[in-house]
Amino acid sequence: MATSSRSNLFIVALLVWMTRIHPCSARAKPKFPAIIIFGDSSVDPGNNYINTFFKANVAPYGTNFPGHVPTGRFSDGKLVTDFMASTLGIKDVVSPFLAPNLSDDDLRTGVSFASAGSGYDDLTTTLINVIPVSRQAEMFRSYIDKLKRIVGDEETKSTIAEALVLISAGTNDLIYNFFDIPTRRLEFNFDGYTGFLLQRLEDLVEEIYDLGCRKIIVVGLPPIGCLPLQMTFRLENPRNRHCLEDQNSYARSYNKKLVRLLPEIQAKLPTSKLVYADAYQPLMNMINHPEQYGIAETRVGCCGSGSGSGSGILLGLSIFCNGMSPVCGNPWEYVFWDSVHPTQQVYRQLAKYVVKEVVPKLTYAL
Repeated sequence: MATSSRSNLFIVALLVWMTRIHPCSARAKPKFPAIIIFGDSSVDPGNNYINTFFKANVAPYGTNFPGHVPTGRFSDGKLVTDFMASTLGIKDVVSPFLAPNLSDDDLRTGVSFASAGSGYDDLTTTLINVIPVSRQAEMFRSYIDKLKRIVGDEETKSTIAEALVLISAGTNDLIYNFFDIPTRRLEFNFDGYTGFLLQRLEDLVEEIYDLGCRKIIVVGLPPIGCLPLQMTFRLENPRNRHCLEDQNSYARSYNKKLVRLLPEIQAKLPTSKLVYADAYQPLMNMINHPEQYGIAETRVGCCGSGSGSGSGILLGLSIFCNGMSPVCGNPWEYVFWDSVHPTQQVYRQLAKYVVKEVVPKLTYAL
C-alpha cells in the first residue's frame, strides 16, 4: 500500500513537472488577451456598413471562408489578421467593430476598426466615402466605453495594455493620391507626401497610446508596382506584364523611413513597444519564387481578371468582381484574389511570417 502511494505521488509530481516544462500540454493562456486592428482593406473583415460602393459583401468574395459566405473581406477567405488571431489562440476570426451582431466575447477579445479603401490621408477616403484612419481612433474610444460596461474599468485597462495592436494602411494613399490620381502631387513631392503620411501615422499611434495601447505592430507597404491593378493602369500586357519598378522603389523608400521612425516614436512613449512588419519582401518572395509556395499565377487576380484578359483599368475590384465575374477554379495557386488583394493562401503565409518573426519582438522586456 505504501509503495502504491509513493508511486502515485511520483506520477503526480512528474505530471506537474511536465506541465511546467511543457506549458502547451495544458490549455495555455494566450499571450495577448485581445487583438485590435486599424487600417484598410488588408485588415478589414467587413466594417463598411456605410453608404459606399467599396464593399466585398457579394459572392464570389468569401468563397473559401467558413460557410462559403461573403463577409466584407476583400479575399476568397480569411485575412492575415484572422490567421494571426487563431494561431495566437485569441479567437478564430476577427469581427468588424460595426457588425450589428457583435457579442460580448467579440468585444472582450478585440475587433477591427479597419475600413476598405481607407488611408492615413483623409483625402484618400473622400471620393469613396469610407472611414479614414483618423476616425477609426474615434471608434476605438467607443469600443473602450462598451468594453468597460462588460468587464469594468480595471480589466478594460489591462486588456488594452496587453492587447496586440496592428496598423496596416498607406497603400491607398499612394495609389489614389500620388500614382493614379496625382492630387497630392500638386502640393507635395514624394518625400514631402510620405513625410505627411508618416506624421499622420505618428498622430494615430500617440492617440491610441493615450487610450492605453502599448504593444503595436505597424505594417509597411507591399510592392505596389506588382498589384495587377497598377500594371493594368500602366497598360501592361496581361500575358507579359512586369512589376512597375518605379512604384516598388517608392514603396521601399517609404518602408525605410517607417523603420527609422518607429524607434523614435517609441522613445517618446514610455512602456510602449512598436514593431515593424515587412509586407514587401514576403510578398515579393512569393511573386519571384512562386513554386516554393505552390503558386502558379502572380500577374493577374483569380476573380475578375482570372481569365487573364486583363481588360479594364478597374478590373477585379468589387464592382467588377461579383457573381458575373470570371473566377479561376484554383485560387490557392494565385497570389492575388482580385486586382489588389491577396488570396487566403497568401494571407496564411504572411501570418506565419508575422507570428514567427514579428510578434515575438512585442514580448521582449519593455
